[in-house]
Amino acid sequence: MNTPLAPASGMAAVTASSPANATAGASAGAPGSAPGAGAALPVLPRPSVDEFDAVLQHGAYMPLTQFGVIDALGEDAASFLHGQLTNDTQHLDAATARLAGYCSAKGRLLASFLTWRSGETIRLLVSKDVQAAVQKRLSMFVLRAKAKLVDASGELAVVGLAGEVRKALSGVFDALPDGVHVQVDGAAGSLIRVPDALGRLRYLWVGPKALIDTHLPTLDGALKRVSPAVWDWLDIRAGEPRITQPVVEQFVPQMVNFDVLGAVNFRKGCYPGQEVVARSQYRGTIKRRTSLANVAGELDTVKAGAELFHSDDPGQPCGMVVNAASARDGGVDLLVEIKLAALEGGSVHLGAADGAALTFLTLPYGLPTEV
Repeated sequence: MNTPLAPASGMAAVTASSPANATAGASAGAPGSAPGAGAALPVLPRPSVDEFDAVLQHGAYMPLTQFGVIDALGEDAASFLHGQLTNDTQHLDAATARLAGYCSAKGRLLASFLTWRSGETIRLLVSKDVQAAVQKRLSMFVLRAKAKLVDASGELAVVGLAGEVRKALSGVFDALPDGVHVQVDGAAGSLIRVPDALGRLRYLWVGPKALIDTHLPTLDGALKRVSPAVWDWLDIRAGEPRITQPVVEQFVPQMVNFDVLGAVNFRKGCYPGQEVVARSQYRGTIKRRTSLANVAGELDTVKAGAELFHSDDPGQPCGMVVNAASARDGGVDLLVEIKLAALEGGSVHLGAADGAALTFLTLPYGLPTEV
């Protein structure tokens, strides 16, 4: 496999200090800083119970300020991204969205994306705190390809909708996506159905800011506007990890269930880190997975990148918090990457062996049985 080596400045722009052993069975290691990464995402205040209940009992929408959008332009945009990301962009059609990861040469995730086509443009939805650095790194490999990556975040708005929202959306779009990761383009932008959470429908609406702003008063008449923190919680309850700055280069895709979520195409051509990702898949070395949990506390003390410790082995971490969000019924809901063996007995604690104990919940999808 011909995996391109990163220029030194490009690697420094996005990577955290990574473990020496980069196999999927290795410890995730402590999070490091990422020189050149974007500003840290703000800690969002805990939503009110009414905001959670608007989604669970009726329908709600929320402007999603935690995301940015990268547009890939040019006749070689699809083939260029196909050689960089874990999923197939070469055959991405106008009705489909796909999850994808972007890895270092060691197979560790630098970013996660939702990708889709809007006309001739391929759009990448990404956590805003890693966007600038990842866009810069990808641009270093364009070379002679007829492709260009631009920051579209200033022109586009991203809105999440959840619950009973179809009637409200039908006033904006002529047709609604009828399946997960189906997308429709309309005069108001792109509408993508994303995985349900807690049995509630969810959609992402991405379009020109000025145009979306003209439609929001109509939504206000039918849906409650709630905090973007509710979307973070719904993503966690859907079991869909997101790579943010504190966990850059900590996980092989399988550690965050990206193989199960369809974010890795094992039949496509080469991309950075492919050899590590494929070896992890086919040689039975996946000893860590991502699970759903709850822990007492608030987001100012429960953060992505925090280490986890097992009661039977307090001297070394057994996992790491991938994402965290305030939970409707109290505490913080988490997606945690953890050794599978740590789930077989004993207790798991946040930060130290005497830290707050995690209560594990059931993911909304099954995981393969590892051998």
